[in-house]
Amino acid sequence: KNIKEIINSLQSIKYSDKNFEVIFIDDSSTDNTYSIIENEIKGLNNFSLLTSSNKTLPAKKGALQLGIEKAKHPFIMITDADCNIKPDWLKIFSQKFSIGYDFVFGIAPLINKGSFTGELSSFENLKSSMLSFSSAALNLPYSATARNFGFNKKSFNLISGYKNTKETLGGDDDLLLREAIKYKMKIGWVTNKEAFVFSKTKEIFKDYLWQKSRHTETALYYTTGRKIVLAVWHLTNIVSLASVLMVFKNWIFALPFFAKFFMDILLTRSIQNKFGYRFSFIKIIIFQIVYEIMLGINFFNALFGKKVWK
Repeated sequence: KNIKEIINSLQSIKYSDKNFEVIFIDDSSTDNTYSIIENEIKGLNNFSLLTSSNKTLPAKKGALQLGIEKAKHPFIMITDADCNIKPDWLKIFSQKFSIGYDFVFGIAPLINKGSFTGELSSFENLKSSMLSFSSAALNLPYSATARNFGFNKKSFNLISGYKNTKETLGGDDDLLLREAIKYKMKIGWVTNKEAFVFSKTKEIFKDYLWQKSRHTETALYYTTGRKIVLAVWHLTNIVSLASVLMVFKNWIFALPFFAKFFMDILLTRSIQNKFGYRFSFIKIIIFQIVYEIMLGINFFNALFGKKVWK
């Protein structure tokens, strides 16, 4: 149901078709996706379609590895089947690669239809993006979004591709970035709105929990330094929130809670537009509370929940 949208947006890319190709990898789909793609790309010389029947790595990583091995150009951009891409996407990323970056990631906002789960997914994506881009600006990159992610093919091969990222079924973005960090690769990011890649939110709460479980599990395999930084960050948040439970002893214990809460709200409201979002002040308050609760739920779900790959 999504595939025509991504094909149309890829066809609209403003870049010489001699300088880029589009490779679709059908990873064991059971509907008519393959035939739709085959039909839609007829006559497009720089579009091709593969199946993942002979992949050597599990899940999405194996499918991606096949496409990367077949790619004839020196730089790779990755996106997902349910995405919508802006026409200047390749042009903007190519500017980063032209000045020597090995790995580059961009902003990937979520579009929702107004459901609670959709809005929660969007808010969580906003908060995660704020943290990951802030960390990258401090020279501590740790996370990227696979639907808006690219790299030099030589750099990818130098770190053995996805070979050393087998700890989880997911993690084709963050764990690949981890390997790049280990090899001291040059990592950059793009914030230009014309390079945004949009995707739809999960609308069913169970699907959201399943997706967040995979994403959170990946964080358990970051480099030690990144895990320490994130642990300190989240522990500070927990202590600030828990401080309000001590108000019965002294009202001053409420100060860390309210300081953190209002700083989070004001910061989110002031910079959300840079990440493609426009939450009202009331919704920011509501979802900030829910977000903090879901951090704990998603963490325990990642530790003890069942992991599957659709």
